[in-house]
Amino acid sequence: MVTGCSVLLAVGVAGHGLLPRLPGRLSSLAETLLPWSALTVPVLVAVALLRRAPVAAVVALLVPAVAWLTVFGGILVDKSSPGGDLTVVSHNVNQANPDPAGTARSLLAAGADVLALEELSPATAPAYERVLADAYPYHFQQGTVGLWSVHPLRDARAVPIMPWTRAMRATVDAPGGRLAVYVAHLPSVRVGLSGFTARARDEALDLLVAEVRAEPERRVVVMGDLNGSTDDRALRPLTDRLVSAQTEAGAGFGFTWPARLPAVRIDQILLGGVRAASAWTLPATASDHLPVAARILLPPEPGP
Repeated sequence: MVTGCSVLLAVGVAGHGLLPRLPGRLSSLAETLLPWSALTVPVLVAVALLRRAPVAAVVALLVPAVAWLTVFGGILVDKSSPGGDLTVVSHNVNQANPDPAGTARSLLAAGADVLALEELSPATAPAYERVLADAYPYHFQQGTVGLWSVHPLRDARAVPIMPWTRAMRATVDAPGGRLAVYVAHLPSVRVGLSGFTARARDEALDLLVAEVRAEPERRVVVMGDLNGSTDDRALRPLTDRLVSAQTEAGAGFGFTWPARLPAVRIDQILLGGVRAASAWTLPATASDHLPVAARILLPPEPGP
């Protein structure tokens, strides 16, 4: 039994993308929590040892561990490099944030060229605007999302992914050339009796993907609270087109939520037409999410 469970675990980890879609979107839930599958290995080993089955214990240790390291080993390595042309930061600041001014000051310390905020509210947005005004002369906010930039913003507009505004798009006129930046906050997901209730998130994601596919700029950054990990198959329409800055140039999983004991990375910086030199999470603020940051490289724009 232990040997069979160990093999099934290894197959599930290594081949999670090939597994069939389970009812209630449970496949998405399993993929979101996939990094934590390593915790089942000591349990299987302990069961095998209690049954005095040393061969099964060795199988339980080695087979899932090899599969897990094959999938996630590269993520644990520090892939950051010096340099970069632009620092971008994204943060779900929590609409009930008790200290928006303090959160804004913490974000200023990151020295971002472009700063995206999600879960702004009528009560907290003025505090962010006041604290960030001197450092960021260019600012656009729609609904609960906003973008602050040290470089000029053009063509800023809301992106309709929900009945109320939780996404926006703007062109950043950076010194290295134009960059289309999307800020998005996809609907929350819940785990209930009916499974992983992610229908609203997935529907909003489809609308966001359609906007990104139609984007005329070659260089694109999508950042925000996507309420899903890059392992989640539901995000593939986006992650098949864009690269995670954390995966490309970070060290470790970069978990962001909940801030006090991060267990999943649902806050993302995704790149198209540009590369990340480094990616990291920032220190906790008064929000329930950690901020995420990346230093990106802007390739030369193609000539006329």
